[in-house]
Amino acid sequence: MVDTPRRVRALRLFALVAFGALVAFGPLTEHTWPERLFTVTLVIATTLCIVFATARVAFALLVAALAFGALIVAGALKFTYLQTPVLAPDLEYFVNKDTIGVIARYPFLAGVCIAAIVLIPALLIVAFFGEPPSLLRDRPVAVRASVRILGALAAAAVLVVSLMPTGPFWRVFNKPMWITINDKSFLTDFFTSFNDTVVTRPEIPAKIDYKPGWKLERPLQAPATKPDVVAILEESTFDPRILKACTLPECKRRMFDADKYTRAHGLLTVHTFGGGTWTSEFAVLTGLAHTLFGAAGLYAPYNLAPRVDHTLPRMLRAAGYRAIAIYPMTGDFLNARNAYDYYGFDAFYDGTEYGLGWESRDADLLKVFERIYADEKRERPDQPLFVFMLTLHQHGPHMTPLKELPAPYDKPLFPGTFRPKDLDDWLNLNLGNYLERLQQSDAMMADLEKMLLGGDKPVVLMHFGDHQPSFDGAIHAIPKQVPKEAGPNSSMVTYYSIKSNYPVKRKFDYPVLDIAFLGALTLDIAGVPKDPFYQANTLLRERCKGRYLDCKDTNMVASYHDYVFNKIKDLREE
Repeated sequence: MVDTPRRVRALRLFALVAFGALVAFGPLTEHTWPERLFTVTLVIATTLCIVFATARVAFALLVAALAFGALIVAGALKFTYLQTPVLAPDLEYFVNKDTIGVIARYPFLAGVCIAAIVLIPALLIVAFFGEPPSLLRDRPVAVRASVRILGALAAAAVLVVSLMPTGPFWRVFNKPMWITINDKSFLTDFFTSFNDTVVTRPEIPAKIDYKPGWKLERPLQAPATKPDVVAILEESTFDPRILKACTLPECKRRMFDADKYTRAHGLLTVHTFGGGTWTSEFAVLTGLAHTLFGAAGLYAPYNLAPRVDHTLPRMLRAAGYRAIAIYPMTGDFLNARNAYDYYGFDAFYDGTEYGLGWESRDADLLKVFERIYADEKRERPDQPLFVFMLTLHQHGPHMTPLKELPAPYDKPLFPGTFRPKDLDDWLNLNLGNYLERLQQSDAMMADLEKMLLGGDKPVVLMHFGDHQPSFDGAIHAIPKQVPKEAGPNSSMVTYYSIKSNYPVKRKFDYPVLDIAFLGALTLDIAGVPKDPFYQANTLLRERCKGRYLDCKDTNMVASYHDYVFNKIKDLREE
């Protein structure tokens, strides 16, 4: 009997404690008991695989603790910042230099990532070389080798069978997307999402009771000259007056209110929170919700953009427009350049070529817009133009110290002014930053309106918020006031506004408008003829009073999906 050195015993005790902490704060905190059993099985099977493969117990325990623990931490952080857990496609689409640039802007995230990159390999190296192979070391070499091989194969088999969607844990697979992104079962959601990387279509009942027609027969109300159409995606922007605490003058901004040019405006329901701007781009440019397509929908620029036939840029191009996109950062970010090409834009202007980047303010983008717009009109004076531009400055984090902001934002604006939950220092910091940047957005929008709507040429200007800012998840703590038509999740509400410098006879008044209808509504005001998809999209908007996936008439939505995906085949097969 060989005595075990003290350092080896200490290493094993440390590994055992880490493993126990993993199980206690990982698998045992999953949302349901089947998910807990599923993840415990994965952890144990993985540990046994490594034990039999290396004959090192402490090393195996630490590998499992650190690997699964890292997934849990990553899932929790991504949920906090983007309101979605870590899913399998993240390995392909989020692990790149652009994401590293984003993470570098958040000191806490950057610190966690650096610590993980440094500490995890260091601990595993220490564990591997600090513990000699000890499994069955008193048995003959042949017996030891046989047991290790058979044990590793058996553990691997358990792991493979457990990960099969039709295996013993089939109940934890194929959860509805809404549950997947909200139940905080970070391990289950990650491992089962490998089964969800394939784009799926919405389920359409075999029999649809109500089959209305989807052909829109209505005379257009168009100006004599085709108007330019300018659409501005306002990053992380919403009307702060939906916050019950936001009653100060700083909360009221002109860009959210109607004036003589306004043709439609109000609250907008979106399909993402705290991040995922590209999904709001997808919704506006295609008239579809990314949530229709399962987990794969989160990666619309990669796997949906190439397959959608009917898009807003293509619709406008068919009417004689030139469609251009002005992007505030590198076009390599999340496949943006390629996605915009798939959506049907004629030209893509990369912001980095014009000196734009993460620190660019709305005023900087306006200067770039004016330059590009003037160049385009000079080169093609008789062709109407569709411009889609994104702002960036309102993007998080909202953590500039208040003392560095101009007055009145240089001090807390909400020092214990709201009950039952006062706005603490963190919320005052984030909301103060948000309102200061909103002031800049409002000023830019006023200048843009003066430039576009003040001239003689007909123009439609549409701008909207892509999602609410996260404030690292703290924005949920601020009570909100939104109409019941917005649904139960007030964090999915932003704003929209559509203006024109020519009269429009029809009135468009919705308590809340779904973002998937925003493109067709803009076509209405521009007086552009619609293809079969946008005709149907318009009719669904009118029949459901601006609501989409939560439309009270579920048969209507089912009939619409049947028409869109089965009749006109908007989503091509791969």
